Amino acid sequence: MSFTNAQASDIDLKRTASLRLYSLPNTEEIQACWELCRLHNNIGFWVIWLPTAWSIAMYYRANLNVSGLSCLQVAFFFVPLCLGIKSLIMTIDDILDRDVDLLVERTMNRPLPRGAISVHRAWLFFAIQVVTGLYLAVFHLKPETRYISMAAWPIFLVYPTCKGFMFAPGIFMGWSQLDPNGDVAWKILIPVYLGCVCWTIAYETVYQHQDKVDDKKIGLHSPALYCAEKTIPICICSSVCFFALLVYGGAMNEHGIAFHSAVLVASRLHFSQLVKTNIDIPETCKQFFLAAPRVGQIILTGLVIDGVLSRLVMGLPL
Repeated sequence: MSFTNAQASDIDLKRTASLRLYSLPNTEEIQACWELCRLHNNIGFWVIWLPTAWSIAMYYRANLNVSGLSCLQVAFFFVPLCLGIKSLIMTIDDILDRDVDLLVERTMNRPLPRGAISVHRAWLFFAIQVVTGLYLAVFHLKPETRYISMAAWPIFLVYPTCKGFMFAPGIFMGWSQLDPNGDVAWKILIPVYLGCVCWTIAYETVYQHQDKVDDKKIGLHSPALYCAEKTIPICICSSVCFFALLVYGGAMNEHGIAFHSAVLVASRLHFSQLVKTNIDIPETCKQFFLAAPRVGQIILTGLVIDGVLSRLVMGLPL
């Protein structure tokens, strides 16, 4: 079978493109993948891992037969898993929003808008992450924990509109992974989960005010634009719900003074920064967002200290 010169040229181009798709990445593409995963900024990791760690600390307080070492092992096991989840959702976010990112000043220098990596290669990188994540989920998570994680998989495709619900399922996964039967204390953890959603709404809505000028120009209807000048009052209400639901879940789990003291310290930090935030000054919005992990870390410290103190008081081994 013979081909015309044009057909032969077209075949060569397709073959070259196929080979290029699966070739080893160059230095620029490696840097692009690093940026797609946001490995230079691990705020996303903290807000995914911290609820999982809270869950582990709550299980430690509620189940006196589990050792602190077992809890630490599970907590460390979730570090690469949560880092992978964060990297995966950041990558799909950049792929799906690449056209919008090109029009927003803060994001126009991301890898895809600036051409550091092609869309096809970015999709390939995303696929590699998915395969790796599935391997870890199938072979290293308990079936019950895996089923909980699977509930969040479909909404990866509609990130970032569902990010508040996406980050919080770890509150169930840590408990399930530690429990011998994979059971979950739903009555205790569902309020904490809903609190995490409220927390995410607060810091994410403020954060989005950084881009509101560009969002208006391109017709993007972000929560920040919907809330407008009522953003701070709305986020205060959302934050009150977060801490109230957290305290309720902690009380249901019989946490003591160390936990409640930590919640007071965390809430003071959170609200003091929130009321000082000027939604018309991007830098203050960014600073409030960057403080979110500290709030979560303080709460985790209180949960851990509370669990340790309860065992010391009862004369039980840690």
